[in-house]
This record gives sequence, C-alpha cells and structure tokens, in this order.
Amino acid sequence: MHEVSNPFQACNDIFFKPNGVFKAVGENNNWSWMPFILVMGISMAMQYLYVNFVDIEWFANLNIAAQGDMSPAEEDQMRAFFTRESLMWTQLIGAFFAITVINAIYAVYVNLATRSDDSHVFGFTDWYGFSWWLSMPYVITGLIGVVLLVLSDNHQVSPVIMAPTSLSYLLSIPMNSDWFAFGQAIRLELFWGIYLATVGISQWTSFDRKKAAIIATAPYAILYSIWLVFIAVF
Repeated sequence: MHEVSNPFQACNDIFFKPNGVFKAVGENNNWSWMPFILVMGISMAMQYLYVNFVDIEWFANLNIAAQGDMSPAEEDQMRAFFTRESLMWTQLIGAFFAITVINAIYAVYVNLATRSDDSHVFGFTDWYGFSWWLSMPYVITGLIGVVLLVLSDNHQVSPVIMAPTSLSYLLSIPMNSDWFAFGQAIRLELFWGIYLATVGISQWTSFDRKKAAIIATAPYAILYSIWLVFIAVF
C-alpha cells in the first residue's frame, strides 16, 4: 500500500491515493488539523472575496426577489440589513458554523453506523477528524470559484459562483426557483466526498467496500430523496 509519511503529503495524496492517507490518519493523531485549516481557510476566503466584490444593492434586490411576495415595509427592512459589513459577518460566521456542525453530525452518524464492526477502535473525535478529509474536495472547487470570481468583470454576480460544480451554477438555476438550493447542494464534491468516505470506512473498519459504500451513501440518499419529494409536492 502507498505510504504516507506526513500530513502535508496526506493533503496532496487524498485526491489521488486516499487509501494510504486514511491508513496513515488512523495511525497518527492530530493530522486532521491540516484539512480543517485548508477547508476553513478557503471557505472563509471565498466569503470574504465575494462580499467585497459583489454589488451590494443588486445582491439585496436579488435576495428580496427570491423571497417572493413581500410588503414594501418588509422589503425596506430586509434591504437595510444588506450592508457590506453586516453581510460579511453573517457570511463568515455562517460558513464557519455550518461546516463545523455538519461535520460533527456526520461524525456522530459514522461513529454509530460502524459500532457493529468487531474491530471498532475509533471514537467520535477520530471520525470528526475523518470528516475533514472528506471535505478536502471543497478546497479544489473553492479555488475554482475564487478564480471565476477574480476573472469576473461584472459585480452583479450570483453567490452560486462559489459552488462552480453545482447544478445551480451549471444549469443557471435562478435564486427565486424552488430548485435553486437543491441544485446548489448537488455538486461534484458531494459525490467525491462519498467516494472518499467509502474508501476511508473500508480502511478503518473490517467492512467490505459494498457495506462501506452503503454507510457512506445512506445519509445523503435519504436526505436528498426527502428534499426532492418536498420540492415536488409542496
């Protein structure tokens, strides 16, 4: 098996030879700080650059239009919120807590789902560190988003540019569409992360690849199926 000797090498090899990475991460403590720093860093940088680049007045009107029917007073109240400073803090704080909480929930799920493994030796904190390695594809797509933003000559640019591999970006789904959020959630890095989870779970447990794939896929399949039905029905 491919040998990984340090966390810097692991951050590179996770994209090409993830099996060796997960083996090394399982044997070494504190390596998961590296993907945490990279994922959080690119997420924060994207939010910072976008808020400083976008036409705030246009962005406010875009969000108001996406809300549907609103009274003039409600529109004025919402528009007053959209200052560059308030939007900056909202986006940065939201991005930080969204990623940390989602990864924590995922860690709880995988920890419980792998309890039946006879060789179970990893606890919640191990799986929480594991979740940050699954998030590494966001670094690649985040950099693509930054490049697209820097090259844009129009300040009236939708926030979907920060998810350049999503269906919403690729299909130009408008923000006021019922399918916008769903389309933004369906992106390349989601499936890449599921693949990495499959590799990692099979490496950290005695489960075969098929069972690992089921565990890795199940929460997304259930969540997105419910979401899809909700949009279609309501």
